[in-house]
This record gives sequence, structure tokens and C-alpha cells, in this order.
Amino acid sequence: MMGLQLDSKRLPLIATIALFISMYLFGSFRYTGFFSTQVFLNLFIDNAFLIVVAVGMTFVILSGGIDLSVGSVIALTSMVAASLTMEAQLSPWIVIPISLLVGTTLGFGMGCLIHYFNLQPFIVTLAGMFLARGLSYVISVETISINNEFFSFMARTRIPLGGGNFISISVIIALLVVIAAIFIAHYSKFGRNVYALGGNEQSAVLMGLPVGRTKIMIYTLSGFCASLAGLIFTFYMLSGYGLHANGLELDTIAAVVIGGTLLTGGVGYVAGSVVGVLMLGIIQTLIVFEGTLSSWWTKIAIGALLLLFIVLQRVIVARSKSGQASVSH
Repeated sequence: MMGLQLDSKRLPLIATIALFISMYLFGSFRYTGFFSTQVFLNLFIDNAFLIVVAVGMTFVILSGGIDLSVGSVIALTSMVAASLTMEAQLSPWIVIPISLLVGTTLGFGMGCLIHYFNLQPFIVTLAGMFLARGLSYVISVETISINNEFFSFMARTRIPLGGGNFISISVIIALLVVIAAIFIAHYSKFGRNVYALGGNEQSAVLMGLPVGRTKIMIYTLSGFCASLAGLIFTFYMLSGYGLHANGLELDTIAAVVIGGTLLTGGVGYVAGSVVGVLMLGIIQTLIVFEGTLSSWWTKIAIGALLLLFIVLQRVIVARSKSGQASVSH
């Protein structure tokens, strides 16, 4: 019974991987040049910032929470980085730590509010979303273009992989974040506490786990990931703008859910969220190769996939509950 339960929990992730491979093979048969290493690597290059945000969001959703502020934190981070670099003329070595503190501080504050005042994460992070987006416009309502050697180096440097293929520095950062997150989620006390919290908060309290501290750390980590993603996004765009990453929080949640993390918490994998991001990336790539379709088809496809995976999750949860009931009887 336990083996069946574990298999059913892995089902959304297995479904995502199978669907990703199917779509990649479909693209390879339909379009010339689709089945190339560089097209696959471009999924990572174009979505490096989304992978980093999805990592932070995975921990939040695993704990049974939600973070709606991540898109606005990316915009605020880009504005802080751009204004400090271009207007204050500060060194990038000062700008980067300050920029990373933006989301980390906001995440810590939201985590404290959620824990100490027992508030709903949806409401607190919605307030955080408006706050971060508003602060972006306080800095400037215009785009701040970045003309700085370090930022240009980070944006344009290509790391050759042989055969004319390459990746960007942002991909290396994203992969390091993923490796660290996998280790934290599966091999650290904090990771085990996150899963326990998402599984059943009351049980976690009765077990004597540091629920409050874990909650605060989860939202702090999500804020840090959002700011790091904001820096990667700034390297990608070479500008700061208050409308950057508008609605990205929904893409991030979609990627995490499509990657097999249960919205109710307690079940999911960081690696699954990466596959979820690549899934969104391959949908966009297929639409670009098709050439005749509007970019809005990306949103339609993501919406359909999200509905499919939420239904799949409901079926799995219902089955696991009925299985537990039959065992108890």
C-alpha cells in the first residue's frame, strides 16, 4: 500500500516528464532544426530567472502556502539594481548584495506577519505584491537602461559547450540554486520540516517541530530567490522597469504545480518544478517555430495544462485518502 501511495504521489511528475518528452519529439518531427542541442539549451537560457523563482515557490507551496509577491519583487530588484548602478554610480559589488536584500527582507517581513499574526499567506503576499510594485514606481516611472561593464559582461558572456553550443552565466547560477535547493529539501532538517508542515501543520506542532521559524525561513528563502531572479532578469534585459515580470507569479505557480507539487502541500520535488519551467519554455518554443500562432496561445496551453494537473492532483489526493481510510478500517 505504501509503495502504491508513493507511486501515486510521483504520478504528476512522471506525467510532466512524459508530456515534455512527447512535445519535444513532436517539435523535432514537425520543424526543421528543432531537434538541436542549442534549442534545448535555449530553454534554460531564456528561463533561468523563472527556474530560480520556481525553486523558492516550491518550498512555499510544499509548506501549504502561496507567494504572490515574486513578480513584483523581480521588478523592484531590477529598479534598485538599475538606479544604484546608473544614478548612484555604485560598484556592482555593492549593488548586488543590496539588491538581494530587497526580496529577502520583504520575504522575512511577510513570513513574520503570517506566523505571528496567523494571517493567510494569500492576503499577506498580495499586500507584498502591491507594496513591491508600488515601490518600483516610487524609484522611477520610466525605464532605467543599464550601461555598465559588469552587467554587460554578465548579459553577453557565452560559455561554450562544444559543437557551437553555449549557455549563459545565468544558467550556471540557476543550476547551482537548483542543486542547493535539492540538497536543502531532501537532506536537511529544514527541508524535512517544510514537508512535515505541508503534510499536516497540527501534527508538526505536536511533534515539537519549529513551525514558526520554518514558516519565516520559507518566505525569506522565497524572497531571496525572487531577488536573485530579479538580478538574472536584469542581466537579461539590461534595464530596470516597474512593469518587468508583470504576472510572473502566476507563471511560477503554474510551473511548480505542473511540475508535480501538490497545492495542498507536503508532496513535490524541486526537480519537478524545473521540468515544469522547461514545459512552459517548450510551449513557447513550439509556438515560435510554428510562426503563424499568436503568443497568446502560450497562455491558453498553460491554462489547459494547469487545469489538467490540478484535476490529476485532486484524483491522487482522493485516492490516497480512500486508501488510508481502508487501511484504518
